[in-house]
Amino acid sequence: MIGIDLFAGGGGLTLGASLSGIDVRVAVENNPSACLTYHTNHADTTLLATDITKVDSIDVGNRDKPVVLFGGPPCQGFSTSNQRTRHAENPKNWLFREFLRMVGSVEPEWVVFENVSGILQTDGGRFAESFREELSGMGYKIAYGVLNAVDFGCPQKRSRYILIGSLNATPQLPTPPASLTRPTLWEAIGDLPELVNGAMEDVLTYREAPLSDYAKALRADLEVCTGHLVSRNADSIVARYGHIPQGGNWQNIPGMMRDPVTDRRRYHSGIYKRLVQNSPSVVIGNFRKSMLIHPTQDRGLSVREAARIQSFPDRYRFCGSIGFQQQQVGNAVPPTLAKAVFDSVVAISSQIGGR
Repeated sequence: MIGIDLFAGGGGLTLGASLSGIDVRVAVENNPSACLTYHTNHADTTLLATDITKVDSIDVGNRDKPVVLFGGPPCQGFSTSNQRTRHAENPKNWLFREFLRMVGSVEPEWVVFENVSGILQTDGGRFAESFREELSGMGYKIAYGVLNAVDFGCPQKRSRYILIGSLNATPQLPTPPASLTRPTLWEAIGDLPELVNGAMEDVLTYREAPLSDYAKALRADLEVCTGHLVSRNADSIVARYGHIPQGGNWQNIPGMMRDPVTDRRRYHSGIYKRLVQNSPSVVIGNFRKSMLIHPTQDRGLSVREAARIQSFPDRYRFCGSIGFQQQQVGNAVPPTLAKAVFDSVVAISSQIGGR
């Protein structure tokens, strides 16, 4: 199959599609740092580094195979952690119309749309329903639902809204494998180097042998890897970390050490969350802003640790400043989950003879 990735970010969906055997020929992304990451890891894909509103059409060359157009508009406007922007007036909540415009332009045989599960609650599900109605009006049969990455072998409880559309077949969402080993957080990251608050040495050797088949697969035959960058937090913030046990959060910090914040909506259960070693991770979103804490060390997560939790292989290089790298990792769809979705698309497409 031929793939087109819209709102490509750092390339998580492209990686999942590629692992399913899809030839991703074109991607569209506007953020310069994300573009650099995408090109570094997917050099054979034509990258349109521009605002999608400026893209009139997309040429994939010889369409001798069915095309799958996929992507997810920026999800900040739908996120449950962004209550103040979950309304129709937020312009980011209308970028999905650009996705629909490109569907109408390209007329792909298959469509895969992903977003945060919060899209189902925004304005009573208005956006998700509108999207489905318009796609159906274009002739697509649709399957949709919420999938959790942990059910497909990712060490993270991360729910994503997934929609698959097809012009010529009845699409199906992937089913979680009957027998599945769910790696814990420590099995995923425990072999990575020990670091300190503000660590900035990008390339380091591993601390020990992989602790699971999951880590072994992501590590492959590498002896060193990149991404061992940790945000530098103030000493006063790091001092709070020591009061938080695994599974705890800001509520474990003694009152006198908390920020004098008047707007208590800043605080929710994910703020100052220390991760638990022996279970899958909570969602790796904006892990710097939320100040997710390493399970055994008093510091935030490194870029590579977050990438491991997201199921990116260690050979995958993230580019730009540490803040932009963190953003790319946190915004990505776990490639493991993406592969499961595209495996379903490829399998059904093959059954009907491609087109």
